[in-house]
Amino acid sequence: MTDRKKLLVVAHAPSPNTLLLREAVQKGADHPDIENVELRVLAPLDAGPEDVLWCDAIVLGTTENLGYMSGALKDFFDRSYYPCLEQTQGLPFTFYIRAGHDGTGTRRAIDTITTGLRWRLVQEPLLCRGEFRDEFIDQCEQLGMTMAASLDAGLF
Repeated sequence: MTDRKKLLVVAHAPSPNTLLLREAVQKGADHPDIENVELRVLAPLDAGPEDVLWCDAIVLGTTENLGYMSGALKDFFDRSYYPCLEQTQGLPFTFYIRAGHDGTGTRRAIDTITTGLRWRLVQEPLLCRGEFRDEFIDQCEQLGMTMAASLDAGLF
């Protein structure tokens, strides 16, 4: 029996709409055709370095708050950065941003931190910009499915 790959989703969901996005990522990652991936979905304040050290790939999710990532995701990074720095280099990751405006400041902040961690962006980040649209849910589901399927297929 092969070891199951481990996918971690750390996503801030302070509203019903952002919860729908996190649930969509989870639904995609839990697709029935994906057989060899164990999934852990946590809010940033519930996640820590032990979760990052556990996983083989990670999906991050955040709202855009004043042109930056959510304070909860920043707190997750603050608590996880140094304990994970040397042990998670090359960790495959992607992220999505629920941005009321353009999301560029939020993306820049995540890019800066993950560059410092030396994580490897394996899928173009999803920017859900402007007024909430149902298509964001489908896009997040696809993001979760693609990450889990790629992990299951041994692509990273």
